[in-house]
Amino acid sequence: MNASSANVRNMLRTYGKQLTNAKRLARFRQAMGGMEPPDDIARQAKRRELVQRIAHEVIENLIVNSDRSPVVRAVLEQLEHEFGCRYVFEYPLDGGDVQIIRETPQGPQEVDGSERNRVLRSLWEIALSKVDGTML
Repeated sequence: MNASSANVRNMLRTYGKQLTNAKRLARFRQAMGGMEPPDDIARQAKRRELVQRIAHEVIENLIVNSDRSPVVRAVLEQLEHEFGCRYVFEYPLDGGDVQIIRETPQGPQEVDGSERNRVLRSLWEIALSKVDGTML
């Protein structure tokens, strides 16, 4: 095989440029501080979306069904522990928004206003954490 010196120089110059670019890219990645590759970010976004969808189903199950799954029971127990009282969630027959009823020694009381918002927000966060914790 006979190679001219010009071809060898061109090949070595191209190889040198590739090495320089690879070193720059490695320094850039290191400067980014271990930022996750884009495919991991996409995977995490898909997982987050799936966790939210399942948490939504858990909350619907909590409200609609009288049979409690282990996850629903765990969510309700944590909610009860957090607020110090037991809550019952149900939809009214007229098709309105979900009713939250707090069980107290004086009897059941409907929850509304800012407390209702706090209970619903806490319910959502607990459901998200339970689902996320149980997913592989």
